[in-house]
Amino acid sequence: MKAVLADYRTAPIDEKLRAMLGLLETFTQRPDELTAADVRAVLATGVSREAIRDAFYVAFLFNTYDRLADTLGWDLPEDRYYAKAGKFLLKQGYRL
Repeated sequence: MKAVLADYRTAPIDEKLRAMLGLLETFTQRPDELTAADVRAVLATGVSREAIRDAFYVAFLFNTYDRLADTLGWDLPEDRYYAKAGKFLLKQGYRL
């Protein structure tokens, strides 16, 4: 995890994940540069359309929440919240 957070491009991870993280980086930081060719490149690694769709849904929500929090000055939870929330998400996923 530390290697991925430091730089996913050089981290020892599966090429599918690396491609998806690159796509999500463009989606988040430079959405005006995102093209169909970017998505096709991720599909070519073996990532399914459904996985790309789901990743975009999750990224969209996190991006929206993040921008709202920055704009409205929302307070961040304490650090211990993130560990608890992470365990919950690993167990339950993002379904409601």
